[in-house]
Amino acid sequence: MAYRSVFAPNLFAGQVIVVTGGGSGIGRCTAHELASLGATVVLIGRNADKLQAVAAEIQEQGGRVDTAACDIREEETVRRTVASIVERHGRIHGLVNNAGGQYISPLENISARGFEAVVATNLTGGFLMARECHGQSMRAHGGAIVNIVADMWGSMPNMAHSGAARAGMVSLTETAAIEWAAHGVRVNAVAPGYIASSGMDHYPPEAAPMLKQMRKTVPLRRFGTEAETSAAIVFLLSPAASFISGSVLRVDGARPQVRMGWPMVEPEAGAMERDAVKPFDGFHLAEMPKALS
Repeated sequence: MAYRSVFAPNLFAGQVIVVTGGGSGIGRCTAHELASLGATVVLIGRNADKLQAVAAEIQEQGGRVDTAACDIREEETVRRTVASIVERHGRIHGLVNNAGGQYISPLENISARGFEAVVATNLTGGFLMARECHGQSMRAHGGAIVNIVADMWGSMPNMAHSGAARAGMVSLTETAAIEWAAHGVRVNAVAPGYIASSGMDHYPPEAAPMLKQMRKTVPLRRFGTEAETSAAIVFLLSPAASFISGSVLRVDGARPQVRMGWPMVEPEAGAMERDAVKPFDGFHLAEMPKALS
């Protein structure tokens, strides 16, 4: 089996695309799709073993892949890692700023250290990766950056630290799109909603009942797939998005539009199997999160 992308074969042939958080979840899926479309994918993450496992999967499918263990929160480490990538591959055509993480906690219980750790992972690390990819390669050659944020529109109860960081990344995306446009660089973001990804298994077991109920708050009445998120990322990296910059593409089944006074109507029989809304499962190695099984 191979990745079933909707995009043209060899769309990214000859390109080098960096994917942070490439050892699992959406990052792993996106790396597989980009490699299937001809890109040389460079996987970034803290866990070298996880990166190597995904690299082996991609190589088994005939894809080109490289890895670099890196804590994106550490400025000098990021600088050296990007320099090494440029030295090995010549340039960086694209960056997927996917690495992130958070934990469940009411605002009043979040410590300063915990808040700063989530902001460092979801905002500062993405800033450092984008700054170095731009400064060491894209400023001279152009490129495309896609920052992964989240469905934080309105609020993120029990995840205030993540909501603040993701909102900051949206603003950073918009600013970078303006400042770097003159260098031939596009900067956009993708905001996944409730996606059935391995990231759900990082939450404590007692969160499983809540996670299973979340799909009921989505008008399309289901979770999104990793492949549906990857497709949005790939589109924004592609030439078809050459006049799109400073934008956020939501992949959330219209969940932020839910309002009091409008009932969540049960879908008509067969409605969720209609071509326009049925799940796209292009990732041949996708697995259901244990929290949802």
